[in-house]
Amino acid sequence: MNPPLSSVVAAQVRDDAIAPWLTRQLGQLLAQRGHAFLLHGPSGLGQYTLALEMARAWLCADPTARGACGHCDSCHAITVRTHADLCVLMPESVMQQLQWPLGEKAQAELDDKKRKPSREIRVDALREAIEFSQRTSAGDRGKVVLVFPAERMNTITANALLKTLEEPAGHLRFVLATEAVQQLLPTIRSRCLAHAMAWPNEQELMPWLARHGMDAASAPIWLRAAGGRPDDALALAASGLDAADWSALPKAVQRGQTGAMQGWSAPEIVMALHKVCHDMQLRHYGAPPRFFREQDLPVGPAFPALSQWGKALTQAARTMEHPFNPGLMQETLLSEAKIALNSRP
Repeated sequence: MNPPLSSVVAAQVRDDAIAPWLTRQLGQLLAQRGHAFLLHGPSGLGQYTLALEMARAWLCADPTARGACGHCDSCHAITVRTHADLCVLMPESVMQQLQWPLGEKAQAELDDKKRKPSREIRVDALREAIEFSQRTSAGDRGKVVLVFPAERMNTITANALLKTLEEPAGHLRFVLATEAVQQLLPTIRSRCLAHAMAWPNEQELMPWLARHGMDAASAPIWLRAAGGRPDDALALAASGLDAADWSALPKAVQRGQTGAMQGWSAPEIVMALHKVCHDMQLRHYGAPPRFFREQDLPVGPAFPALSQWGKALTQAARTMEHPFNPGLMQETLLSEAKIALNSRP
């Protein structure tokens, strides 16, 4: 299992066609006036895909009310990541995932192994974006800066963006996409037209998942595992984990049978255990589980133990970037899970 940023995965599945619920939102957004838009919502709802389609339509030589034509030189240039009037502002790790070219200096530093790809949007990249904004556009459709995931800007980077965001030079437009809008500076949010990502309905969601290779039997399991988020469901289905193994995971962890998690990274383990803990706590309060079926969950352990376990998982999630020993971290996480799930009142 190795699901990276969910919307990144979905964007790579099909870069030339977007889901019907995103098409509807694209038409609504293109009908609005403004130079800066902020697409926000939980992971897995297609923020990056929608942001890229907005940029594609803005720069398209023959756009329609529903989006870009998909056939002109501008559309092709975006597809092959070479459009002179589009600047993508992303962490280097995300740019590599999405196959966007890095700047010469950054690429040379990574090639020489002087450092690892940044997981934040670097100030150097922001300065290059500001320089891009001040140049004359290559075409006659203006320029676009796409920022994703916008929450990966640190305070210094975000403050450096503010002036350009407030007073863009020439025909410059911004589209910011985020899965954690609460982490953005209020001053950033206030300078953008906010758009909350819409959830798809089941009638259009199931056929879309089927077109992406998900069979009818596993689709409900992966959708539940992803909290109903389509891109996250695709990421989980593409991770190599069997749907039956996911359903069996809570009881397997309680028994100490961790074979299903073999090869998982610590962040992936924390994510899955968080979902088990969340559903166990929901059941304690009489609410239906969200990520697993009722029959998938073990007999309820003591709530104080669940609460303590949840706090430990939250703390572990905050330290995932530290260079811990992977094997030891996995052993610790699964040991704590087994203890919590076997506790009794």
